[in-house]
Amino acid sequence: MTKIHPTAIVAPGACIDDSAEIGPYCIIGENVEIATNVRLISHVVVDGITSLGQNTIVYPFTSLGHRPQDLKYNGESSRLVIGKYNQIRENVTMNPGTKGGGMLTLIGDNGLFMVGSHIAHDCIVGNNVIFANNVTLGGHVQIGDFVVLGGLSAIHQFVRIGKHAMVGGMSGVEKDIIPYTTVVGNRAHLSGINLIGLKRRGYSHEDIHALRNAYRLLFFSEGTMSDRISEVFTQFKNVLPVIEILDFINSDSSRTICKPA
Repeated sequence: MTKIHPTAIVAPGACIDDSAEIGPYCIIGENVEIATNVRLISHVVVDGITSLGQNTIVYPFTSLGHRPQDLKYNGESSRLVIGKYNQIRENVTMNPGTKGGGMLTLIGDNGLFMVGSHIAHDCIVGNNVIFANNVTLGGHVQIGDFVVLGGLSAIHQFVRIGKHAMVGGMSGVEKDIIPYTTVVGNRAHLSGINLIGLKRRGYSHEDIHALRNAYRLLFFSEGTMSDRISEVFTQFKNVLPVIEILDFINSDSSRTICKPA
């Protein structure tokens, strides 16, 4: 039987699994879906067309699924989909999508979203991410798997951050960040390969060495960027992480690539 505290308010139509726990003073809207073993600790508000994946824990004073902070939003039936095994700490806000961005904000699995972090409309967030305190995503941001965002960092609308990248605290990011790198500063600049993250996640010495060499070729050698990309591909076409960087650079984007200072 679902454990719903008597002070919680659950709208008719909400779909809540029997194993879920709804703590004191939570408010659940009529179009909300809550999966197995989800826990809302207390004072959590979930509204809109929002789904919470299994084993996700949501801490007090979090707001999920309310109207996007976008003046172009006109009440369309957009969604917020949150994956499995996420930890969503106090005062986090996550908004649904808009007509101008695909009608969906999507959060992956196994994320840690620390106090006060904000995910705006139409963002796509990967798996195993860490958002430190007060991280802010503008609308339409794309975050790859295993990305770490330092506290008080702010990500500009439409920016892409590649997998295994790390953003230093208090950084202002207005350009795309290629995978496997670190950035820092306001405005943020590339500061090298994310060596610590790569080692922690079991990347081989050979792959790390290749990434470092490819990074130097891309940003510190002669010729145009097009020439350097071709050179990197020729030398490292059998190294998957390097090819992922090149694919990221060559993908369509409204933002330019973040580069070293």
